[in-house]
Amino acid sequence: MDSRFTTLGLRMVLAAALSGLSCAASAHELTMEECREGSEFIKHAAMSRDNGITREDFMGRMHADIAAIQQFPPQLRWFVQDEDDAALLTRAAEGVFDMPRDPEVHETDFLQACTTHMAWSSEQAPATPAPEADALPLPTAAADK
Repeated sequence: MDSRFTTLGLRMVLAAALSGLSCAASAHELTMEECREGSEFIKHAAMSRDNGITREDFMGRMHADIAAIQQFPPQLRWFVQDEDDAALLTRAAEGVFDMPRDPEVHETDFLQACTTHMAWSSEQAPATPAPEADALPLPTAAADK
């Protein structure tokens, strides 16, 4: 009788583990609200740059914040629920320092890139990997000032 319960227990553990893996493997689909909040974050990053924060200081703090946020379960996180979210936000923050423009331009560019990513994600089958953050289009400097 004990071996039957052990076998049942192992099956339940295996089923739970496999269902957890399938949940972990599916990418987080961004919402419009998350895109808006992310665009505000990027705008504030550009404002911080304009007020004298260096790329190294900002990116160092951002990476530390992302690492701290990732200690929480994905469902309790804002925006960086998976690596795609983190890469999208990080790439945009790097662009704030690498291609300086008005904060509002960075905000608009991020919102466009995020909604493009959001639309792409909703059209893909669950087994299709998300595009690399570097593959997402960001408008050129022609949109400046």
